[in-house]
Amino acid sequence: MSQSYRSTRSSDPATKTFEEAVIQGLASDGGLFIPSVIPHVSSSDLFEKWSKLSFQELAYEIMKLYVSNDEIPEADLKELIKRSYSTFRSDEVTPLAKNITGSDENLHILELFHGPTYAFKDVALQFVGNLFEYFLQRHNKDLPEDQRKKITVVGATSGDTGSAAIYGLRGKKDVAVFILYPTGRISPIQEEQMTTVTDKNVQTLSVKGTFDNCQDIVKAIFGDKDFNSKHNVGAVNSINWARILAQITYYFYSYFKATNGKKEKVKFIVPSGNFGDILAGYYAKKMGLPVEKLVISTNENDILDRFLKNGVYERSDDVAATLSPAMDILISSNFERLLWYLAREYIASGDDLKAGETVNNWFQELKTEGKFNVPKDLIEGAKKDFDSVRVSNAETISAIKDVYQTSVNPKHYIIDPHTAVGVFAAKKQIANDNDKTIHYISLSTAHPAKFADAVNEALSSFDDYSFDRDVLPAELKKLSTLEKKIKLVEKADVELVKKVIDEELVKMNI
Repeated sequence: MSQSYRSTRSSDPATKTFEEAVIQGLASDGGLFIPSVIPHVSSSDLFEKWSKLSFQELAYEIMKLYVSNDEIPEADLKELIKRSYSTFRSDEVTPLAKNITGSDENLHILELFHGPTYAFKDVALQFVGNLFEYFLQRHNKDLPEDQRKKITVVGATSGDTGSAAIYGLRGKKDVAVFILYPTGRISPIQEEQMTTVTDKNVQTLSVKGTFDNCQDIVKAIFGDKDFNSKHNVGAVNSINWARILAQITYYFYSYFKATNGKKEKVKFIVPSGNFGDILAGYYAKKMGLPVEKLVISTNENDILDRFLKNGVYERSDDVAATLSPAMDILISSNFERLLWYLAREYIASGDDLKAGETVNNWFQELKTEGKFNVPKDLIEGAKKDFDSVRVSNAETISAIKDVYQTSVNPKHYIIDPHTAVGVFAAKKQIANDNDKTIHYISLSTAHPAKFADAVNEALSSFDDYSFDRDVLPAELKKLSTLEKKIKLVEKADVELVKKVIDEELVKMNI
């Protein structure tokens, strides 16, 4: 099937190809790219065919619905998928830990941390790195050095995106990578994973400020047409459509694993910061996967929970520093994609162009007023697909403890604080629903070794617990001994960051 991509803010019918949407990352009007059509998969295809497929086979079936054969031939797409997931420590790529606390609760944990950087971002960014390389190699074939197309990838991270992007793009020809992160606001292991990569095409920028400051700088760089045309800036943050596309697969895969390939009630509980992970679940649901609800679990930075409860999308002034730092985000970038679909259905009467105009107006209002309101029926519409739970630091610690004490499959199962936000919300859902026919799949977004402080706070009182023995993999243990490559940016200022990128690109000779 043929697919094209449009901006969430556009009232213009012009569309982009998959390659253009992926390479450009962010639309020139500041919006995000969405597919022209969400393809629908029949129930018979789901349960008679797809339910029997491996992760890689499922990824292929899903991706070919969004990428036309004339852009990436089927054999090439299969090879890209195979190469992207060959780096994972599990043959299943995203294995499901079933009935973690026994069969009474039907609580399953979807382990998304088996990639090279021990975080869920690897599922998408190993694929995105290979995609960038594929498009560039095809374009640059037989061209002399001075005519080759090059990409400067600029991204912001609250922890895991940065290292996953770096590991997906390190050493790739004609690609330079700059990752901004807030100084002192990510875990030591996350910083070590990024800063110990010595490939010459990679540079981390430690920026004095918050993640939102870093994200704002990246967005401003994408909006700077001169800088963009000079350096051909590309995006790897979850604003990039290819990342959402790659994440859709594990919703289908885990549903089939939880239900043994049958059609049964399933709720997904997703720790949510930038909304990309759970948005992939929304696409899966709209494609036909019979999901009961997608449950947004937030930490104390709860813009999404507040929006679902009162219909106001409001930026707070201060980001709370929590035990789940990758979710310490005030503005959830990917939420804009969901807003477009809701605006189209509940305000624009199915008119794509009016939906784009509506979303654009909302985000102008957010910029000038710090908030916008949406109609009540739009919120009621969102609640058909979503529920939300806010989880505090104390509740995060209690969830890590609780799973450690009550897990039977295996015993003493250890989760990271982001996963704990999801598990606490899942337990709330289980208690409220009181329905033993529902499967609860809680997404585990990172390996516990990446968040030693929170895990130790929860578990150090147990005599039989040892972080070094029970949690820390040898591969991560050695990071602290390696040399680091960091560029400190003293102020969260877009001009200063652009100057640093210019200087570093000269040194990289890319």
